[in-house]
Amino acid sequence: MNGKTIVLAVVVVVIASAIIVSCGESATLPVKAGMGPSPELPPPNPTLIPTVKIAKAVGWPTGITPVPAAGTRVNAFATGLDHPRWLLALPNGDVLVAESNAPAKPEDGKGIKGFLTKKAMERAGAGVPSADRITLLRDTDGDGIAEFRSIFIEDLKSPFGMALLGDQLFVANTDGVVSFPYEAGTTEIRTAPTAIVDLPAGPINHHWTKSLIASPDGSALFATVGSNSNVGENDMQAEVGRAALWKIDPVSRSKTLYATGLRNPNGLAFEPTTGMLWTTVNERDEIGSDLVPDYMTSVREGGFYGWPYSYFGQHVDVRVKPPRPDLVEAALVPDYALGPHTASLGLVYSSSTALPDQFRNGMFIGQHGSWNRNPPSGYRVIFVPFAHGKPNGEALDILTGFLSEENTAYGRPVGVEIGGDGALLVADDVGNAIWRVVAD
Repeated sequence: MNGKTIVLAVVVVVIASAIIVSCGESATLPVKAGMGPSPELPPPNPTLIPTVKIAKAVGWPTGITPVPAAGTRVNAFATGLDHPRWLLALPNGDVLVAESNAPAKPEDGKGIKGFLTKKAMERAGAGVPSADRITLLRDTDGDGIAEFRSIFIEDLKSPFGMALLGDQLFVANTDGVVSFPYEAGTTEIRTAPTAIVDLPAGPINHHWTKSLIASPDGSALFATVGSNSNVGENDMQAEVGRAALWKIDPVSRSKTLYATGLRNPNGLAFEPTTGMLWTTVNERDEIGSDLVPDYMTSVREGGFYGWPYSYFGQHVDVRVKPPRPDLVEAALVPDYALGPHTASLGLVYSSSTALPDQFRNGMFIGQHGSWNRNPPSGYRVIFVPFAHGKPNGEALDILTGFLSEENTAYGRPVGVEIGGDGALLVADDVGNAIWRVVAD
């Protein structure tokens, strides 16, 4: 490397660092304005340099924990994990946690924009290698702390979603769903996986996480697949089978598209009174701090939800070429907005928990936190009350305090789950912990 190359590299790093800690514009509305069934959607505000406001990941100082809602208390169920992302509570009370991060994506994020994105994600705590394993946690004495842990399954491929059907445990790797034989109480599985179905992956694999849930009757699995871009800039051919939910038949090992136009679906939950499937969706970036709200929605079989041609129904995204007015007209309006850029990921329904009454009958949502909103949004766990199968009222904070006063990130909530004892469990991939919330 010659002198000029070194100087250029230093300049690029300096500029990148300046951009990562700066921003292009600021929000004109509070986060609350972008929440609910009818969020405010101001005109797009694109800038030459997209807004970047990264909360540097620092981890939890000794003696500091997230802040629980009044009437509740929080404790660390488990600490010292390796980027814990997703949770599954088993019928015997054991808890599985997927310790995972992004796989190699050689074709994703090339050029200056890709370089900046990579640096931003590193600052946010997402630059660590993937542990590629599932760990079992067990509270052996009922004190709310997992005294026992074991590596349950290893050598996976950026695992995320998990689902149990009878004596089969299904795991969603980044490139497909596999199964393992499961026996209640076992602390490790060393048998080879059985391939069930492939899921879109490849060298771009922009949104790599694949969530998973079993239908209440056990006849099907549902898997999420995020888009390969922000708004289709990698060509729509790269989006085949993506930005979608897939329905999987675990017996025939076949899959069919269930719903499309969902930019980056993550959490999955069934609402018990209607039996409807719900999902959380991360919407598009780079048109300002106030757009576009992430959302949760019931999912209609065969439904199209707009991406990339429109958002929140028929609001056209003019960046997408060529336009598709036919698809815009068909786009369904999501049920409930969750605030712009909140990165709403985890989703679980609460019908009977060890929490106060106001946190029963509704959805808990883990909001991982923004990287491109000024000021930041998310970095909390919220609860949306339901009545008659639909959201019914404003979101309530259940766990906050993940951001310091200096806007550094002590933690970032991801997956949420209801434990066998009714406690709310929250995976924190920056704090490397599982938090447990119960009534005080």
